[in-house]
Amino acid sequence: MESLAPGALHARFLRGLEKSPRGVAVRVGGETVDYTTAHAAALSWAGALLAAPGGPPKAVGILTGRSPIAYVAILASLYAGLPAVPVPADFPAGKIVSMLGAAEVSALVVDEEGAALLAGSTGAELGDLPVLAPHLDGAGTRALADGTALRPLTAAPDTALAAPRSAAPQDVAYVLFTSGSTGRPKGVRLTHGNMAHYFALMDDWYDFTEADVFSQAANLNWDSAVSDLWCAWAAGAPLVSVPPHAYRDLPGFVAQHGITVWFSAPSVISLSRRTGRLEPGRMPSLRWTFFGGEALQFEDTDAWQRAAPDSAVINVYGPTEMTITTHRHRWHPEESTRLGVNGVVPLGLLHDGHGELLLDERGEPAADEGELWLSGPQLSAGYLDPQDGLGKYLEQDGVRWYRTGDRVRRLAGGELVYLGRMDSQVQVQGYRVELAEVEHALRAASPVGGAVVVGVPVANSTELVAFYLGERRSPQEFLRDLSPVLPAQLIPRHYHRLDEFPLNTNKKTDRLALTALAAERHGARVPVPVA
Repeated sequence: MESLAPGALHARFLRGLEKSPRGVAVRVGGETVDYTTAHAAALSWAGALLAAPGGPPKAVGILTGRSPIAYVAILASLYAGLPAVPVPADFPAGKIVSMLGAAEVSALVVDEEGAALLAGSTGAELGDLPVLAPHLDGAGTRALADGTALRPLTAAPDTALAAPRSAAPQDVAYVLFTSGSTGRPKGVRLTHGNMAHYFALMDDWYDFTEADVFSQAANLNWDSAVSDLWCAWAAGAPLVSVPPHAYRDLPGFVAQHGITVWFSAPSVISLSRRTGRLEPGRMPSLRWTFFGGEALQFEDTDAWQRAAPDSAVINVYGPTEMTITTHRHRWHPEESTRLGVNGVVPLGLLHDGHGELLLDERGEPAADEGELWLSGPQLSAGYLDPQDGLGKYLEQDGVRWYRTGDRVRRLAGGELVYLGRMDSQVQVQGYRVELAEVEHALRAASPVGGAVVVGVPVANSTELVAFYLGERRSPQEFLRDLSPVLPAQLIPRHYHRLDEFPLNTNKKTDRLALTALAAERHGARVPVPVA
């Protein structure tokens, strides 16, 4: 058996195993799995995958709910030297089939939710695919649900690996599908080399130990979950899955489990504020907090900091295509609000070893403001379908770049601030409108608990529609508040109060759903991309 290269992602688990052999590796509800048990199971499952009829699979689909099996299945895939493709079992069946096909998945690991899904039409659509439905209690493999036509794999002592297989830097570790917030989900190939650079920085910057307790708020197909998982496992610390009901009293959940490291989308803050539970001092155990995936608002950040007074609060930025994060900014109330724009915390400074370009609307380099392009060792191997990368992965002067589509401003000290998506600009009566600017004005000038603005086509033009939280207000009241701070073209025509914003599966505000709702209410029909 070849020796495991230190740059292989799963070498991080072996570090944790050495530190905490009997410590909890993952907790999901009342179930826990320790490091030694997870290691033995992963070796057994990896051997079963490699012994699949027809030879080792090209990639392993992890079709599960939130269960310990999901986490150990990722480890098993990497132990086998195969790419892991996590796909939540609660996704629409057609979407699951499409994602697994695009990733060339040729074997599955399933838990009870995944097995139940395969018993229906999804199983027939996937064809004759080997499936491992393992136990974690040493009992080997469970029977698949009746009705599935897929081939069961058996985990047995005679096929278990003696040690994990190694991986080269260019080998794919994960295939993650983008959320679909701007269109059809695209599979991104992240290599062991990409991961090695990111996690080396995390190890240098943060003092994680086996005494920490990590949250895992996002689904396993989301890049923040990759960060949670492998930071926790390298430290020998437990990872605690956050169930949906925890958000009714998130500070209580954090306190109950003694969570010290939190990572989620910022929408979680406003969700917690609306429950009335995000009170000062309620999360004393937190040491590190990371927010990413959406614009982080001043007001929300301040509320979280007061609730977790001993925690550093870090705003992180980075598209999935650049392997989790590329920028970071630590919240300081005075400095962050001085530097931020539109009430949004700065993105921060670029990670070591990377390059960034700002390009204006003509594609020319810009000194201070423009679309952000990124390059460096965390730049992914690209999309599964090369056609998806046209216009996104580009080469310039011998350097390969990723075009983010985000408009940013560079400050004097080199930090970036987020101005909005290039594709979030809309034209209203010939006037270019940045939706983030309108949202900030609504939050600052009106007594609302939150605001999202979308543009919908109406009579050969575009009208702005605002959704807000808080007390019901009339359009005239909004007009009175906004007229002193916004040009007339930027003031929304329509306002709709909501009890809460719709969230996608990763607790990010679902702008597609709000755009569709705005179009429905105002008689306009806009094409909504199929996620």
